[in-house]
Amino acid sequence: MQRSHNAIQLTGLSATDLAQLYAFPAELDEPWVRANFVSSIDGAATSGNSSEGLGTPADRTVFALLRELSDVVLVGAGTVRAENYGGARTDPRHRRALHERGIGGHPDGSPPPIAVVTAGAAIEPGARLFTDTAVPPLIITTAVAPDERKQRLADAGAEVIEAGDAAVTPEGLLRALRERGLLRVLTEGGPHLFGELLEADAIDELCLTTAPLLVGGTARRISLSAREFRTRMTRAHVLLGDDGTVLTRWARR
Repeated sequence: MQRSHNAIQLTGLSATDLAQLYAFPAELDEPWVRANFVSSIDGAATSGNSSEGLGTPADRTVFALLRELSDVVLVGAGTVRAENYGGARTDPRHRRALHERGIGGHPDGSPPPIAVVTAGAAIEPGARLFTDTAVPPLIITTAVAPDERKQRLADAGAEVIEAGDAAVTPEGLLRALRERGLLRVLTEGGPHLFGELLEADAIDELCLTTAPLLVGGTARRISLSAREFRTRMTRAHVLLGDDGTVLTRWARR
């Protein structure tokens, strides 16, 4: 494993080494929430209105691994629409192997479901989320969301979960995931959902890729919230891609 100034060269890691670096805690009885984002050097979270425009081979490698380690992928409805989300695609053999090692994965190798947070159940039942997936999505919504919308999403195959009366709170959505045994939580945004989880002190770690790009313009940042706050994080590791990509992992505790 080649190290340089406390950073690790990604190409010097085996698949096993990489999985161990991103392993979830072994014994969980509450959701552990990991966020994963990519940004440019100057802080843009999108390029061309999509995070995909910032992706690099190194970022895609870690992106795929984080999904394979997780029980569920948590996303806001706006991000699902902007990024045209389909279901997660993972390697069944790798998922089973990760489970056998006790660091993530799933015993039957099935991919993690996409869980979408939408207070108004505002997702089209014909979206790729429903038509291009190996497992049904979870729609986390509210009691006041229109019953007709919720029924249409259920008819399309989703599990519709009411996790609040008029709003989906971080506490409510994490309780819903815990009740279903989905404790290894990976959130991929967007910035409003991430900001709400940060403000509620519900983020345990952040995996942040810095792409070797300057973007400029008016692109958004990775988190947005109603107020300013400060959360101290500790650097867990730094990985370096051959193309200048920097992948960091930050832990709250």
